[in-house]
Amino acid sequence: MITDGRNADARMAHEMALLGREPGLASRRAFLVGAASLGALGLAGCSTGGMSAAEARLAYGPVPTEKFPIPATDISRLDPKYYRRTVQYASKETPGTIIVDPAKHYVYRVEGDGKATRYGANVGRDGFRWSGDAYVGRKAEWATWTPPKEMIARQPEAAKYAGGMPGGLDNPLGARTLYLYQDGKYTLYTIYASSHPESIGKGVTSGCVGLLSQDMIDLYGKTPVDTKVVVLPA
Repeated sequence: MITDGRNADARMAHEMALLGREPGLASRRAFLVGAASLGALGLAGCSTGGMSAAEARLAYGPVPTEKFPIPATDISRLDPKYYRRTVQYASKETPGTIIVDPAKHYVYRVEGDGKATRYGANVGRDGFRWSGDAYVGRKAEWATWTPPKEMIARQPEAAKYAGGMPGGLDNPLGARTLYLYQDGKYTLYTIYASSHPESIGKGVTSGCVGLLSQDMIDLYGKTPVDTKVVVLPA
């Protein structure tokens, strides 16, 4: 667990400073946005009904049973409209399909009968958004993160992870990762676990989609390999 501001900033830099790529080209390298800081991320101001604050404290509480115990999310930094909830959602997609709506900063898991589980998300920033169909080609818990060589060239301090950064609380991919594929090839886009509630509801990545760790664990457990993923236009 991170216990001081310097380490927190370092972790944020690792999570948010993954290399980007041109929007709409799912065959090129992409990860998250370069060099953002906690202070640069503001909170959205409005809220909606649904989960109460007390329920949210439970839903986003600590997860001590994990390989690397996950601390509670500071929900004071999360707009309540991004709490996980079941919503009415008309879709022709098969139940289980994941739909990313970057314009609204939501990820939906289609449940059928006109309903979906909705999660707040961070998404691609301006110039790095993409849309189209993909599928979950593989999954990983506490995945190893390997910085692209282009990132190492720009940020030499990342070179120490050229052989891969082991999974853990400081790893940018977090507790769970869904790797998105098209036509049998890894797009280098992911849906990943974030521990930074300030990023939810923001366009801060280079095409990857982040859910809070507790939400990502929930989605991951319901999502088998080959699940369809639809990314809507922003």
